[in-house]
Amino acid sequence: MKRAAGKRPGKLGKADRDLIAAASGAIKCRYRDDWQEVGAALRTRSGKIFTGVNLDAYLGRMAVCAEAVALGRAIVDLGDAGIDRIVAVRHPSPADKNQTIAVVSPCGACRELIFDYDPNARVIVPNGKSSVVVPIADLLPNKYTRGQER
Repeated sequence: MKRAAGKRPGKLGKADRDLIAAASGAIKCRYRDDWQEVGAALRTRSGKIFTGVNLDAYLGRMAVCAEAVALGRAIVDLGDAGIDRIVAVRHPSPADKNQTIAVVSPCGACRELIFDYDPNARVIVPNGKSSVVVPIADLLPNKYTRGQER
């Protein structure tokens, strides 16, 4: 199995909390119940932040995740600048009165996408009542690769 070099899970720093705030701001601004419920923020290796929200559709397989939208914006603006950190957050429905916007783990497809674009990317994920930073490789063991395994 080929694994990206990365650090073990780590505590959040100010830049990580700022990234969560950027993702939260994106979904607060564009939240629509049952349409846009997830926001994401990505920081490139050059330090630029890109945000996105999920694009839902009546035909479920046509939906696009917030992480993919943020990555697409980064690629359009900068090209392949590398992913330093990425995070997704979920906005609760209006019926969830006691819930707040919370960090969520990327889905399997987003894990593949993040790894494909930067195998050294780090992801902010929930860890009980807090969040931690982990290498994308830790979220995607035995990653499929094209060609011969190394």
